[in-house]
Amino acid sequence: MLEVMQTKITGVVGNLIEQPDCDAIVNSAHPSMLAGSGVCGVIHRAAGKELEAHGKQFAPLKLTEAVITPAFNLNNRYIIHVSAPRYHAEAEPLFMLEKALVNTLRLAEEHQIARIALPAIGTGIYGFSMRDAVKVYAQSASSFKQSKVLKEIRFVFVNQEDAEALLRFLF
Repeated sequence: MLEVMQTKITGVVGNLIEQPDCDAIVNSAHPSMLAGSGVCGVIHRAAGKELEAHGKQFAPLKLTEAVITPAFNLNNRYIIHVSAPRYHAEAEPLFMLEKALVNTLRLAEEHQIARIALPAIGTGIYGFSMRDAVKVYAQSASSFKQSKVLKEIRFVFVNQEDAEALLRFLF
């Protein structure tokens, strides 16, 4: 009998670039694919100059588009870059955030990524409240619970309260 494994969805407190057991991490990328500030800047600095040079070929990223690059100097194989929406700039920001996450997770499946780590996409300078964002994270990740490829979808938060908020929406 074939056993169906459920994808594990987790919320942890930690540093996104310190998830070496994940095949890929996710970057909320600027459409230009240039190093920015916040988490994007941290990822670019840790990955090295090769990331920005390699990423330019994908610019400009369309809204909600996801692309994959090598992780260069990081302990992961890949970085998936996604162009996330800005809360106050989109007519349907929550729908667009969900679309960005679904595109990211589909790309992960296409590349046979078993474990992926995501930051709190959209909650920094893009203006989403954590409360709204974690609902979208839970909903988007839950649609991949029966994935034949993804074993874990890990959201990495900076504090325990946000990680627990995700878990409340999952259960």
